[in-house]
Amino acid sequence: MPPKARAAGKGRAPAKRKLAEEFPPGEVLTDTGKKAWKLGAPIGQGGFGLIYLADENSAKPVDADARYVIKVEPSENGPLFSELKFYMRAAKPDQIQSWMKFHKMKNLGVPRYWGSGLHEKGGKRYRFMVIDRLGTDLQKKFEECGKQFPRKLVLQLGIRLLNILEYIHDHEYVHADIKASNLMLSYSDPNQVYLVDYGLAYRYSPDGALKEYKEDPKRCHDGTIEFTSIDAHKGASPSRRSDLEILSYCMVQWLCSQLPWEDKLQDPLYVRDSKISCQEDISEFMTKCFSTQDKPDEIQKFMEEVKSLGYQDTPPYDKLRSILQAGLKTIKSKDDGKLDFAVVKGAGSPRAQKTPKKRKVENEDSETDGSPVKKKTVTNKLELNGVKKGRPKKVKNTVGRKQAYPKSRLVDVETQTSPGVAQKSRGRPKKTSN
Repeated sequence: MPPKARAAGKGRAPAKRKLAEEFPPGEVLTDTGKKAWKLGAPIGQGGFGLIYLADENSAKPVDADARYVIKVEPSENGPLFSELKFYMRAAKPDQIQSWMKFHKMKNLGVPRYWGSGLHEKGGKRYRFMVIDRLGTDLQKKFEECGKQFPRKLVLQLGIRLLNILEYIHDHEYVHADIKASNLMLSYSDPNQVYLVDYGLAYRYSPDGALKEYKEDPKRCHDGTIEFTSIDAHKGASPSRRSDLEILSYCMVQWLCSQLPWEDKLQDPLYVRDSKISCQEDISEFMTKCFSTQDKPDEIQKFMEEVKSLGYQDTPPYDKLRSILQAGLKTIKSKDDGKLDFAVVKGAGSPRAQKTPKKRKVENEDSETDGSPVKKKTVTNKLELNGVKKGRPKKVKNTVGRKQAYPKSRLVDVETQTSPGVAQKSRGRPKKTSN
């Protein structure tokens, strides 16, 4: 259960989680399937763990072009344990491959899970997970482009994210924290994008039983404040419509540089009420964000379709994709498979830069372009009602399920039970996930 929000002005005790010690290159970790993995240089750092280049164990050292990374954190911490639940149930290579084959897709932007386990050293136990290595995140690209993406690129990203969300939704999960810093390009193919950081992933339909709508005041505003859904603002568990609402806010921001409520992110009630007003009159919301000649009608249609969904409804993924594809036709373009991050003419103009200075959006874990990174000092930020500006808080996942599609045998995560802390405290600095 997430911690109770505190009144503004009251301090919060620091999280009692241990930081992972850095392992030397060449350290060998053995997963639950008895497969040995060798660590290379650390290339990323999260709030409570490190990310290392990795490869299958051999006499050779792990080189800079390693295909895998390993996330490591002390076993008593909860964040990686929570994320691991999703990966083991929905991201095995054969599952992803079967889905792609069935839907005649060449790529699906979900990182593949290759193994996990516990490692002991110096009398301490560490949890680790092996997944695909990825490249840079889209938040960096967004800033490089003057905080504005080309319309074609936004529509392409929207279509790809619909494919990803349809996959994870069919496997009974929702992501709940979609944003540019949680989207990463493939390490080997800059035209492929992956949705990462499943620490907030929620099992909305365990064994096919849909969760009912229920507001919990202790869970209000979970997620990343500027993008999180109205349901989350009210304390309800995330749903499929929540993911799509979050995606719509992302697409609007990518197109016009900033959302209307980004000037008061320190006030979660203001942000919530602004989103409610937005959904009550989507046309007026679009007028606030775009000039008449630049208004993307397809985004308004997308938002109106999502608005019509009930909490337990299955989204019309094909219809939503067709809306975005129609938008491509409007600008006389098509999804040619290439992601062009060209700077938009006028990007970085006064309108695009009017957002007051605030923290840089980053993920729980970060990976640079293959180079070792230095550890950064974590500083505390002010919070209001327990919510730090733009910082997501992780929720505990439910445990144990059979996947929806395709059918395969579920492998136990580990022989141990969940640690006492199965969530990340709101406001901890996040770095780009792998």
